[in-house]
Amino acid sequence: MTIFHNSTFPTFLLTGAPGLEWAHVWISIPFGCLYITALSGNFLILFVVLTEPSLHEPMYYFLFMLSTTDIGLCISTLLTVLGIFWVNAREISFNACLSQMFFIHLFTFMESSVLLAMAFDRFVAICNPLRYATILTHTRIAQIGLAVITRGTVVLTPLVLLLKCLSFCHSHVLHHSYCFHPDVMKLSCSDTKINSAFGLTAIISTAGVDSVFILLSYILIIRSVLNIASPEERKKAFSACISHITAVAIFYIPLISLSFVHRFGKHVPRYVPTLIANVYLLVPPVMNPIIYSVKTKQIQKAMLKLVCSKWTSYLTVLLP
Repeated sequence: MTIFHNSTFPTFLLTGAPGLEWAHVWISIPFGCLYITALSGNFLILFVVLTEPSLHEPMYYFLFMLSTTDIGLCISTLLTVLGIFWVNAREISFNACLSQMFFIHLFTFMESSVLLAMAFDRFVAICNPLRYATILTHTRIAQIGLAVITRGTVVLTPLVLLLKCLSFCHSHVLHHSYCFHPDVMKLSCSDTKINSAFGLTAIISTAGVDSVFILLSYILIIRSVLNIASPEERKKAFSACISHITAVAIFYIPLISLSFVHRFGKHVPRYVPTLIANVYLLVPPVMNPIIYSVKTKQIQKAMLKLVCSKWTSYLTVLLP
């Protein structure tokens, strides 16, 4: 068996759907539809927020950031996932694998940070509405966006560099159709205790800490809403949070499940982590535009206005 030392990095083999290789072409159809839905929906959100002046508010700036991270997450996995299902292109070089892994985890951590920022936005809007405009200024929102990118990059850079210090002499077959840190780490024949500890620390210090603060924000929000005398105002306050709560749930539940399966589920069937991984990467980008389009009247109005203006322009050209 060949041992790949630090100076010679292996070529990994990605995995599509274990045991269902004969159906890869058929499986690619729903996957392709999900990617098209996710990319078109999030690009539409970006376009609407940019072009509609009534949406130039903190809440929608954070929604813009969320859609940007969802697009980045989709693009990071698009080529390898569809490449496997369409033409069985399973090989990926070590450096390409590390690059893909970096961006997948970067956009994941960024999405977690943006969801925390959105929770803070709802907290200020409901608990301290009179100071909303002075707290969430354009400058502060830009600073939050920069902090989101910086934190993800700082946490992930050493995580990736530590993988370069490992030797690989086991099977080079990964269990997903993209490169995932615990998956790559398991293929090493070196001592990976430091890598494992650092990876767990990275998850806890980003998504773990973010989830705690999101929960704390909603505890304070609920306490504030319950102090509102008017039932109508209570309902209005709670409805303003439904979209964000749903987005948090569809992001954190698959993420936590995938992390636990990789670290503690040594005896689970092979298809379980693969299924959870696909849900973890595709469901949030697909669902977030739908959730915010359905639940947010301002987004609905802006999209309807956009469609009407496009149809008007089209009919003007056809019927001068």
